Order: sequence, then C-alpha cells, then structure tokens
Amino acid sequence: MVILGIDPGIATIGYGVITADNGRFSAIEYGAIITKPNQLLESRLMQIYDRITDIIIRHNPDCVAIEELFFNKNVKTAVDVCHGRGVILLAAKKQSVDIYEYTPLQIKSSVVGYGRAEKQQIIYMTKLLLKLEKEPKPDDTADALAVAICHGNHTMSSCYNI
Repeated sequence: MVILGIDPGIATIGYGVITADNGRFSAIEYGAIITKPNQLLESRLMQIYDRITDIIIRHNPDCVAIEELFFNKNVKTAVDVCHGRGVILLAAKKQSVDIYEYTPLQIKSSVVGYGRAEKQQIIYMTKLLLKLEKEPKPDDTADALAVAICHGNHTMSSCYNI
C-alpha cells in the first residue's frame, strides 16, 4: 500500500509518501512545502493545492492520511491552517484518493507507543521505522511520515474516512 501522510499547515506543510507492507515501512519521498508569509493567502493556498496535487499524481497513493488540527490560542493562525488543510483535502478528493484523519494522540501512540510522546521521540521512531540515514527535516516532515506510518498501522481500525 502506498500512503501519503500530511502534516497540514499554511507556512510549512510536511508530506511523506511511504509503502506499508505487513508492518514494514519504506519511504518513497518526503519533504515540506514552504509558503512565504508575505504572499497573499490565496496564493499560498494555490501553491499548497498545486504541490499536493503534483505529489498525488506522481505517486498515485492508495490513500491520504492527514493529522487532525489541534487548535492553540492564536485564532488567526488556526483559521489560516484550516484554509490550508481544506485545500489539501480538496486536492485529494479531486484526485479520487481516500482520506483518513488521525489525532496527534493516535499518531504518537501508533508510532512511539505513548500518546504524550515528545517531538524528538517521533523523529527518532520515524527514522528507525523507515530505516532513514538521517532524521527527516523539518519537524513537519517527520510528523507527516508519522501520520503515514500511523495509517499503515491502523489500516483495519475504525478511523474516520471522509
């Protein structure tokens, strides 16, 4: 199974394409989409949509796994991130790819075995499970790979499919 994992955002969107086969994982491509803060919001959204669409077309994933949003106190940032997440969901649906959502707690539990794991633990386990030579950077990329691994671990679970 080919899984595209995404850590949504507006400034930095992590993505990771992996294969999952009987509990073994392998990275195909991973990185981050970076938008510039001085761009208009609609330009940033179009950039995110176009890049996600390109990744989907290039790798033809069986599904997209995306992290559910955790809202902090900065409402402006939360709204912008919601816009970014929306265009990611749209890009996947327009390419007829199934979408699965996971909470940060589910992701951490699945990848590290502990729902309150620290960022460095996620990075370490992602590197270990995917047999990467170096830690994936930026952190958003490691998070996206962790989302993909989580879906690989939970393909038969009762996750929410939109």
